[in-house]
Amino acid sequence: MTTPKLALTDTAVAKLTADALVVGTVQGTDGLRLAPGTDQVAAAYGGDLAKVLVSLGATGKADEVVKLPAGDKLRAGILVAVGLGKPAANGGVSGEAVRRASGAAARALGGVEHAATALSAVDLSAAVQGTVMGAYAYTEYKSQSGDAPVSKVDFLVGDAKADANAHALKGAAAIGEAVNTARDFINTPPNDLFPASFAERAAELGRAAGLEVEVLDDNALRKQGFGGILGVGAGSARPPRLVRLRHKGPKAAKKVALIGKGITFDTGGISLKPAASMEEMTSDMSGAAAVIATMLLAARLNYPLDITATVPMAENMPSGTAYRPGDVLTMYGGKTVEVLNTDAEGRLILVDAITRACEDEPDYLIETSTLTGAQVVALGKRTPGVMGSEDFRDRVARLSQAVGEGGWPMPLPEELRGDLDSKLADLANITGHRWGGMLAAGIFIEEFVADGVQWTHLDIAGPSYNTSAPWGYTPKGGTGVPVRTIAAVLADIADRG
Repeated sequence: MTTPKLALTDTAVAKLTADALVVGTVQGTDGLRLAPGTDQVAAAYGGDLAKVLVSLGATGKADEVVKLPAGDKLRAGILVAVGLGKPAANGGVSGEAVRRASGAAARALGGVEHAATALSAVDLSAAVQGTVMGAYAYTEYKSQSGDAPVSKVDFLVGDAKADANAHALKGAAAIGEAVNTARDFINTPPNDLFPASFAERAAELGRAAGLEVEVLDDNALRKQGFGGILGVGAGSARPPRLVRLRHKGPKAAKKVALIGKGITFDTGGISLKPAASMEEMTSDMSGAAAVIATMLLAARLNYPLDITATVPMAENMPSGTAYRPGDVLTMYGGKTVEVLNTDAEGRLILVDAITRACEDEPDYLIETSTLTGAQVVALGKRTPGVMGSEDFRDRVARLSQAVGEGGWPMPLPEELRGDLDSKLADLANITGHRWGGMLAAGIFIEEFVADGVQWTHLDIAGPSYNTSAPWGYTPKGGTGVPVRTIAAVLADIADRG
C-alpha cells in the first residue's frame, strides 16, 4: 500500500505550482456548471472555463474526467476536471459525490508527481478520503506495476494552519488508509494468505499499533471447545486460528465487540461450489480484513472505547478429513448445530467468535461477513444488508449511508426461526429452502448473541469485492467495505454512548 503525501495549502491558485490541478464540475439541469472553489481557476480562462469544458465533451456526470492544458495564467501543467454528478436534494454537493470524484481524479493521476485539488473547498474530509482510496493500487504480484500512484496531493483550503483543517486531514487520511489496509489483505492470494499467515500478519500489525494480541492455534481451539471453527477447518491441511485484538482507549465508557469472518478460501467444502468464479472466494475473509483494519485505525485515532476484535480464521476445503453434511458440531459454549450444507460455513465460525466475545459483556457487538449469496440477490453488489437489534441496526444503517457505504436495514422475521429447527441438534445451519437466505443467516447468528447486547450483522457478500471496472474511489478487487461504516459507528458510540 502506497499513500500519497498529503498537505494543506492556502496558496492562491494563480501562484500554486503543481503538475496537475483538479477542479469539480456539476451536472446541472441547464448544463454543466463549475463546483465551488473554482472561481480563481475560471478567472485564468477569462471566465469561460465552463464553455471550454463543454466544447471538450464534459457534462459533469459522476466519474467523468476531462484533461486540458492549464494555460499560461496557471502554474500547473494540466487541469483535470472531474464530474460530481447531479446536485443533492438541497442543491449542494454531497460528501459522497466529493469522495467519488476525488477517487476518480486520483485514479486518473497515475504517473503524476504532484497534484493540487480544489475539491477540498467543497468537503475537505471527503476529498482526502476519496484521494487516498482512489490512489490505491495493488501491484505486489505484477512484474511490471505500471504508472505509480500520484506522489503528493495538496488540498486547497482557506487557512492551511487552522486546527480544524489539520484535524480533518489527519482523520480522513487515517480512515482512507485503513480501507486500503483491508484491501491489501483481501487482494493477497490464498496461497500466501491462509489462517496461520493471516493471523501472523494481524498479530504483527496489532502489536506494532499498540494493541493487546492473543492468537489461538488449533490445539488451543480444541482445548477450549471451538467446535465451529475446528469443524470448518478440518478439511484443510492448513489449520484454523482465532485472533483477538484489544484497544483500551482513554476514559473508555463503553465496551464494543467486533467480529469478522476470516475464511481465507472457500471451496464450499463437501458441498462444493461451482468452478465458475470460485477464484473470487479469496475474498471470503473480507469481514476479518475490515475488522483488523478498523482495530488498527482505533489505535491510531485512540478512540475512547474498550474495543475487542475476535476474528476466526479457517480454510474451507474438501478432503477425507472435511466435515460433512449430516455432521453435528458442538459450538463454543455448548450449543449443537446440525450441518446441512458445508458451504454455509461462515456462520459456524462466526458464532464461536460471537459467543466468546459476549463473555466480555460488551455494550455493543458489530459483526461483518461475506455471509450469503442471498445478499447479492436481494440488494445487489454495492449495498450491504444490515440486521440486528432494531434501534442499533437502524443507527448503523444511517451511519453507513452517511459515509457512502450504503448499508440498508433488513428484518429478522420470526417465522424463519422455525425453519432452522433440527431433528438432531439445537438448530441447523440452513433452512433447507432458498427463501430469505440472508435473513435466515442473521437469525442463526442472533441465536448466539447474549441477552442485553445491542448487536448488528453486516452482510457484505457483494460490496466487499468489485469484479467489474473501477469506479469512483473503488478499485477492482477488494473494496474495504465496511471499514468506514464501522469507524463511523465507533466514533458515534464514543460521542453519544
